[in-house]
Amino acid sequence: MFRLGRSRALASALVAPKVSPSTRLTSIAQQQRRALSIHEYRSADLLRQNGIDLPKGSVAHTAAEAEQVAKQIGTDDMVIKAQVLAGGRGKGSFDNGLKGGVRVIYSPTEAKMFADQMIGHKLITKQTGAGGRLCNAVYICERKFARREFYLAVLMDRASQGPVIVSSSQGGMDIEGVAKENPEAITTTYIDINVGVTDEIARGIATKLGFSEQCVEDATDTIKKLYQIFLDKDATQIEINPLSETSDHKVMCMDAKFGFDENAEFRQKEVFGWRDTTQEDPEEVRAAQAGLNFIKLDGDIGCLVNGAGLAMATMDIIKLNGGQPANFLDVGGGATPAAIKEAFELITSDPKVSAIFVNIFGGIVRCDAIAHGLINTVKTLDLKIPIIARLQGTNMEQAHQLINDSGMKIFSIDDLQSAAEKAVQLSKVVKMARDIDVGVEFTLGI
Repeated sequence: MFRLGRSRALASALVAPKVSPSTRLTSIAQQQRRALSIHEYRSADLLRQNGIDLPKGSVAHTAAEAEQVAKQIGTDDMVIKAQVLAGGRGKGSFDNGLKGGVRVIYSPTEAKMFADQMIGHKLITKQTGAGGRLCNAVYICERKFARREFYLAVLMDRASQGPVIVSSSQGGMDIEGVAKENPEAITTTYIDINVGVTDEIARGIATKLGFSEQCVEDATDTIKKLYQIFLDKDATQIEINPLSETSDHKVMCMDAKFGFDENAEFRQKEVFGWRDTTQEDPEEVRAAQAGLNFIKLDGDIGCLVNGAGLAMATMDIIKLNGGQPANFLDVGGGATPAAIKEAFELITSDPKVSAIFVNIFGGIVRCDAIAHGLINTVKTLDLKIPIIARLQGTNMEQAHQLINDSGMKIFSIDDLQSAAEKAVQLSKVVKMARDIDVGVEFTLGI
């Protein structure tokens, strides 16, 4: 049967080693760069194109299209699924009160009715947060009944620096819950990328999963084809949950989650043309368009840094001094005035931000050029919150002088520890001022 509560979380966590908080943040930053997800109906199309069996189905973008798709499927036992890139769709609810983003339907009329209530509305699940995500389409497919359900994923594993196949006999369930409560039910098969998935490897996985004897060869073929898609399309994740043996002894992929390596966009134009930016964080989309690597966090000290390693160190030292970073923002080597302005607009769009820590190493770009961009940005945006700037590298003395002579609310500090202390201190002062409704400038004495 179809799966009601499929997780859209990081399946790669099943094979990732335990890491420190700083390393975990680095991983988050890398995922932000490397994880393109596509809708289920797109994944289904890829599976069909590669000769993999799955229930008959198609996408609809309007209620009228949904009715027509249901007629073409030609059965009175179907499933309609909201196309939203989030886990827990079946247990979610729409902003109009409709319960469940995955529903069993029995006629084209019902397909039209539910599509009308889903399309154009936001689905709220355990992964979307309270704001939910907009449903722009529905996927309608025939309902198949499974004798057995399994979990299978082809992933890139950071530890072994190669592909792995993660499989479990407990498919159709929350795989993260299985990993936590019954880890021995999950098997990880490491693949030599120079050899690939041989018949022997695939057959061994299929047999261990528990496919019946008459389905083992079909399952072997399916596993090999899934791995080939993984290679051909530069995927980082192909997750099938459940991979089923149906009541009429067919091997079918009932649900699919695909992720792709963004570094391969130049050779995967078709796949990346399927990107749905309405499903992504608007601020991260904006940052990506500006060439910035931005991830929103829960703290109140904005960070603007060039280089992922320096960004990690900056966030760590803020936390060591009792503060909480509000974001990960790496402007990379192009810390130009335009990039700095865009970065400040992103950071200050978060009303919680009470101070901004700028930590730039001027190697590719000069510190005095960064200082000019920083000063002009503060003037243009008329920023009221304090900014702590630590600029190290080429022309750092000139940069320090420019900032001190600017008369702006910018504190130029050379020492990293002192700068972090100042950022945390000023952030607390600003938060206190906001709590008692006193002007920030008056409280800071600037």
